[in-house]
Amino acid sequence: MCFSATASFTASVALTGIGVLALRAAHTPGERMFALIPLLFAAQQATEGLVWMSYPWDAPTLRAWATQVYSVFSHLVWPVFIPWAVRALEPVPWRRHVLALLGVAGFLSALFLLFGMVATPIEVVPTGGHLAYRSPHFFLPISLTLYLAATTVGLGMSSQPVIRWFGVLALASAGFTYLVYARWFISVWCFYAALLSVMVYIGLASRRTAARHAT
Repeated sequence: MCFSATASFTASVALTGIGVLALRAAHTPGERMFALIPLLFAAQQATEGLVWMSYPWDAPTLRAWATQVYSVFSHLVWPVFIPWAVRALEPVPWRRHVLALLGVAGFLSALFLLFGMVATPIEVVPTGGHLAYRSPHFFLPISLTLYLAATTVGLGMSSQPVIRWFGVLALASAGFTYLVYARWFISVWCFYAALLSVMVYIGLASRRTAARHAT
């Protein structure tokens, strides 16, 4: 998380529990794919905890590796994974087509960001009680637009209301974070998105309830 190592590791443990519940509520391959979202966030938050700890441990090598692993999640995993995970649950053909297009947009965004990460490795600096990741490629208009389209609009394209709300709230939290925490956008928004991933479990549990009522 963006505030301290303790908060990061606490969030990671909580998200692991949510992820386990989500996997238990999943009964199809598509549902299991979608249920991985909280667990991926748990791994990401644990990695950021290591970034924090690299400072009191005076471990620059750990910091460098943890920063890059964290950035793989924030820059590469989410824009590619989210639209395809939502698509795996989606029964409506036209929504599946749109999600496939958003998946391509996410892949292009990730490819561009990967190029940026290789050309200029991301660095992190603790400032103002947060972690500031230096990633200029992320904030270029076309990159950020494709990224937000894949992640937030991807969720919003679901025919399931809970998942759509996940997308709406993720986009709203992105706007709020940019207005209030622009300097620390990557870290703070990932924290808010991680918290919102509890809706993955809620969405899967609601699918089970609806299926039981339908039989």
